[in-house]
Amino acid sequence: MSGASAVNGKVVAITGGARGIGLATAKILHGLGAKVAIGDVDEATVKEAGADLDLGFYARLDVTDRQSFTTFLDDVERELGPVDVLVNNAGICPTGRFLDEPDEVTARTIAINATGVILGTKLAAQRMVKRGTGHIINIASLAGINGVPGIATYCATKHAVIGYTDTARMELRGTGVHASAVLPTLTNTSMIDGVASMPGMRNAQPEDIAAGILRLIEKPKPRLIVTRQASVMMAITSRLPQRLSEAVTRAMNADRIFADAVDKPERRDYEDRARHS
Repeated sequence: MSGASAVNGKVVAITGGARGIGLATAKILHGLGAKVAIGDVDEATVKEAGADLDLGFYARLDVTDRQSFTTFLDDVERELGPVDVLVNNAGICPTGRFLDEPDEVTARTIAINATGVILGTKLAAQRMVKRGTGHIINIASLAGINGVPGIATYCATKHAVIGYTDTARMELRGTGVHASAVLPTLTNTSMIDGVASMPGMRNAQPEDIAAGILRLIEKPKPRLIVTRQASVMMAITSRLPQRLSEAVTRAMNADRIFADAVDKPERRDYEDRARHS
């Protein structure tokens, strides 16, 4: 793979690394010679994943807690060396009408998806700026650009990730530290259990996002949309007036895919984990 030389020997820390996009990224980068560390709030699963991949470091991590995040980065650097790349991937996506969403679910989603990314970016940047090198890659979403009924708070947090990453990148200019945002389309992880695909659009696989992260490490850029098909679609719809763009979304039935998934049996396990674990 073309990015092998770019990651070989680099220390890469990944939050939410026990499954999904985080785990796929760990697999690819570890296979290319990176020294990978994963953290996840699900202690049992992160230990199983880390042991299966024979990673250099893996541990429980609560991205909403400064001490937990600080300890995680301290331990990674003690075991593997200074962190070259932090992938802020941890996130949840509870579904439901915003009018029906309990306040504690709203607060939890914001704490993990937005505050956790902000905290990780700050803690990593503080270390990286002192060394004059590093790369922070924050996993956002196309939902951070276009609203999606049924996941209002998730959309808000991904808007926040994009805005924060863009601004941090500008403030870091000249320090040797890069900041990038990844905007995936619907990706086949448990986060979209019970959610229909958008007509005419291919879902991404976690490995597609991992490959995009690899490309960013090789050649940093401010934003990366995955997949290419989704990038082309965004380039077209972004030029449309908002009402027309929303009409296109409705015509594709994309405004129903999360709203209609709320009570599906196949989504219950994910919803329980997202809301309570």
